Order: sequence, then C-alpha cells, then structure tokens
Amino acid sequence: MRAVPVPPLLRDLLAARGPSGDEAEPARVWREAASAFAAVTSDTAGSSFARVPAAGEAGAPTLLIVGHIDEIGIAVTNIEENGLLAFTPIGTGAPEILAGQRFELRTRSGLVPAVVGRRRVSAKEERDRARLELADLQLDIGAVSREDAASRVRLGDTGVSVGPPVELANDRLAGRALDNRLGAYAALEAARRVAEAGGAQVDIVAVAAVQEEIGSYGARIAGYHLEPAAAIAIDVTGATDYPGGDPRLSGAVSLGGGAAIARGGLLNGVIADGLAAVAERDGIPHSFEVYTRITLTDADELHLVRSGVPTGLVSIPLRYMHSPNEVCALADLEATAALVAAYALSLARDADFVR
Repeated sequence: MRAVPVPPLLRDLLAARGPSGDEAEPARVWREAASAFAAVTSDTAGSSFARVPAAGEAGAPTLLIVGHIDEIGIAVTNIEENGLLAFTPIGTGAPEILAGQRFELRTRSGLVPAVVGRRRVSAKEERDRARLELADLQLDIGAVSREDAASRVRLGDTGVSVGPPVELANDRLAGRALDNRLGAYAALEAARRVAEAGGAQVDIVAVAAVQEEIGSYGARIAGYHLEPAAAIAIDVTGATDYPGGDPRLSGAVSLGGGAAIARGGLLNGVIADGLAAVAERDGIPHSFEVYTRITLTDADELHLVRSGVPTGLVSIPLRYMHSPNEVCALADLEATAALVAAYALSLARDADFVR
C-alpha cells in the first residue's frame, strides 16, 4: 500500500504547462484550488494570491508563503530555410540534457510537437568535441520549409518537455516541473491547513509566484505590493545523496530526510530558529542547509523589498534538477507543508523578527 499518495492538486499542477513568462495554465489550476478556502487575487505579472485572514480584528500583519509556479522551458528564436527551428532555453537548460528530448510548443493554433535533434557530426568531431553546445541543437517539428514551419509556429512560442509524472518505489515521484510545482503546492497546502485549523494571529497569503527561473521577478513584485511583515519561500534544493552531491558544501540534504530549513546571512535567523523549534516540537522530519551568500530562490528578492522583509526558506530535496526527470520523496513534500503551516499558526500577532 502506498503510504504517501500523490495529491490530486499536485498531479494537476504537473500536467499544466507553464515556463517562465507563460504560466497562465498552472496559475488557473492553483487559483481554482485556492478559491475553495481563500480570497483569491492576482497581479499583472501573473502571480496568484490566496489570503487567509487572521482571527479577530482586521489589521493583522501578513506572512507571505511563496512558491514559484513557473518551470524551465524553451522559446523559438529563428526559423531556418529547411524548416528546422533554432531555440533558446527559458531558465537554465544544459544542452546535454536538452538533446533528444520531446517538447510541445504552445502556438496560436494549439500545441505543436517537436523533438530536439543534434547536428550530425563525424566520428572525429565526436572524439574531439569537449562538450555539447546549444548551437549543435535544433527543434524539428516535421516542417519541410521555412514557409511550412512559419505557418505552424512563431518566434517566441514557448515549449516544455513532454511526459507525465511517474511514481517510483518508496513513495518517490519523477517528472518535469517538480521545480517548483512542489513549492507552489506546498505554499497553498500550508495556507489551506491554516484555514482549516483556524485561530491564526496573522494574515496568511500563499503566493504562486511567476518568473523565478529568470530572475524572481514575480516574488519581488508581490512582496512590494503586499508589504508583508515576514515571508517564507518554499522551493526545491539539490539533494546530496546521489553521485556528485557533496554535504561538505552546504549540509547533508537527502530524499526522505524531510523539509530542509535554510540558515544563512540573508535569511532571517528568528524565522529559521522558529521553524526549527516547531519541527522539533511536532516531530516533523527536517534537515538544515547553509547559505553564506545568495540562495538562488525567491528569498533573495523578498528580503530586499522596500525596507527589507524578514525572510525564511524551506526547501524540498530534489534529484536531477532542471531535467525532465526530477525526483522527489513525497514524504518531504508533506513535511514541508506541515512545517510551514505549523509555523504560521505559531506566530503571535506582535511577533518580532528583529535580530
């Protein structure tokens, strides 16, 4: 029997296509789910907000819980005479991972299937080439000429890799867009649990932020607009429990190890300590990771908004990040949602984050 089922909302989020700047499809899924228990709004950038008001009088401070909803992808940049397409990654996409993948391009006339092909090389070139370059790759939609391709796609059309999520042994899940539909799901699930429990002393606003993979712009805009007293970013983090992972760099983070609580210079120590205390109190599995500079998450922008927002970071361990087969442990997702919800419920109306 499966101990940790895949949440239906997470399945729906993973089925949606939403590279940075084109997140409307997963945003609709998130907003529909949020409307069952929260007041839902959005902004012109495309980020979505689900507000759960505090108990008692209005005017309570706001805690943002932010998970970005965009994913890495590709965009068409040129149509060649032979009908092949040049493209560029949206976010970070290593050429060796892109090669051989299938994609679906969102176009004005619907989804267009495409494959990433590699330039034909001689045996000598294969031996001498140090690494694959983006210029070695092209998209093939089956078009026979520039005119044929141009009738099907336009420059700027975006695409994501194809393939449904796969359930692996030991309650592990593989698929594209776990970075960061996991975080977007966990942020909303934490807010739902707060609403269900009742009695929160602060307003909770779950955020499905856009454009994180290209610069955390959605989180920056949201933080400026909502003026929170504090924020928690929920993202994924590279696990150290497979070849190439090194716990000496920033701490041991493993699948099945629970929520990863971040500590570091730009992260608020009061929030980090509070998260750890709640995890220990409630027996929530957790680990710690250390950042001495930036985190490469929405936390980097949130803590700079206006005069500064005290910001924490909780992450879900992930293997094979920015690939079509990212792998997570569902127990870690559950631990993350449970931890953030419990922390939000523990905050007093007059909570002080000065350190």
